[in-house]
Amino acid sequence: MLLPTLLHLPGTSIAAAFSIVPLVSGGVGGLIAGFIIAFTILKLTDASTLRQGKGESEKLLSDTNLKVAELLRQAQVSAKDDAIKLREQAEKEMQSSREELTRIEQRLLKREDNLDQKLDVLSTKEKNLESLERSVAEKTRSIAAKEKELDDALTKEKNVLLQMTGMSEEDARQLLLRRVEDDVRHDMALMLEKIEIQAQDEAKQKATNIMLQAMQRYAAEVTSEGTTKAISIPSDDMKGRIIGREGRNIRAFEQATGVDVNIDDTPGVITVNCFDPIRREVGRLTLEKLIADGRIHPARIEEVVESTQKEMENNVRQAGKRAITEANVPGVHPRIVEMLGRLHYRTSYGQNVLKHSLEVAFLSQMIADELGLDGTLARRAGLLHDIGKAMDHDQEGGHPALGMEFCRKLGEPPAVLNAIGGHHNDIPSTSPYTPIVMAADAISGARPGARRESLERYIKRLQDLEGIATSFSGVRHAFAIQAGREVRVIVDPDRCDDATARLIARDVAKRIKTELTFPGEIRVTVLREVRAIELAR
Repeated sequence: MLLPTLLHLPGTSIAAAFSIVPLVSGGVGGLIAGFIIAFTILKLTDASTLRQGKGESEKLLSDTNLKVAELLRQAQVSAKDDAIKLREQAEKEMQSSREELTRIEQRLLKREDNLDQKLDVLSTKEKNLESLERSVAEKTRSIAAKEKELDDALTKEKNVLLQMTGMSEEDARQLLLRRVEDDVRHDMALMLEKIEIQAQDEAKQKATNIMLQAMQRYAAEVTSEGTTKAISIPSDDMKGRIIGREGRNIRAFEQATGVDVNIDDTPGVITVNCFDPIRREVGRLTLEKLIADGRIHPARIEEVVESTQKEMENNVRQAGKRAITEANVPGVHPRIVEMLGRLHYRTSYGQNVLKHSLEVAFLSQMIADELGLDGTLARRAGLLHDIGKAMDHDQEGGHPALGMEFCRKLGEPPAVLNAIGGHHNDIPSTSPYTPIVMAADAISGARPGARRESLERYIKRLQDLEGIATSFSGVRHAFAIQAGREVRVIVDPDRCDDATARLIARDVAKRIKTELTFPGEIRVTVLREVRAIELAR
């Protein structure tokens, strides 16, 4: 066991190991001696190893010191190069800054020279201005003195004239103003006559042709629709069933529909009345369904009214869509379509408003085409011009303003909005389509059979026409003829000459236009007649 151990010791040869074997092989003493020898060998081996490692460490340390010294030398060289470059760059920047400062200094010097020159010019102008002010002051004093002399002379002359004429200053002023006013009125009347004749010669013929062509190209039915709906019943016994026990059926019907039911002695007929045309139509349809079904009691009435209202909403939308399709107006908002459908159940002077709107749309397109304008835009404006009538029964304001505001919120173009709001002259016209819609509206309302008017309203309109005409000074009589289409005014020939008669005709027409609402146009004819009568006896 000892031999292998000795063989593995560093620095121990095989011969040395075998030379100590005999020593070890003998007894205990040999064993102790072997241990001592082995320990000695180990110590010698460690000392040799330590000397060898120390030499290698010293050599490594020396190499490291050399490398560190080389790196330090390279770093010093690199630092010197960087410092040289930084110094050169700083010198360049300093040189550039010096050049820029030099340029700025030169510009400042030049501006200073310019300012000095301007100060010299201003000083010169200031001196000239002071001289001019002194001259103006002298002239002002001279003018004031001359004005005073002139006022004194005029005062003396005026006093002399007043003494010669025997009139006061106020009387002379009034006389002069009356003469000037008479001369100006006479000249103005002549000028107006000349301008009107020239304008009429150029515009009347063309306007008449355009209107006639539009009216001839469009054909529409005569209105016959009223505001009261009559419903036929199969027998008079049905009246009692509609009224119900103690009137409960008719009360439930009127409460659910919001209409008034008129049941009188007229055989076979019941009438339904309501200001709202939609409610009136719902009431008519509901009553017809109840009569056809035969079951009439409050619960059934409410059920039929609810279904009829839904049916009516659908009918309104369909009527609006038909109008849009017939007028060929694309891109209309659904809410506008619904309002157009409501116009189907609205009448104005007996004329169906939706049909009137379609008529105005086609007439507007025809007139616009004749004038070389956009017929599509004119047709759109004409179709929507009365849309405010679908909402004016439950809102404040006239239908032009309501319709314009409603369409503005839904994105209609400015030309259409102006035509809606201005087709009754409520606002100024800002596009050529507004007067086109006004003309088409007048044509549609004034054509024969288009509208019906109550006798009271007709008489009131004639009285208003005659009252406006007779309110002017110099007018003897006034007569409204041709169903209010013409007013004939008879003036006093002693107080009015021909020029004044023309001026009266113009003023009467202007007041009628601003104070009355009428379809079409009203002609004003002023008659001035002088009769000299003598009797030969």
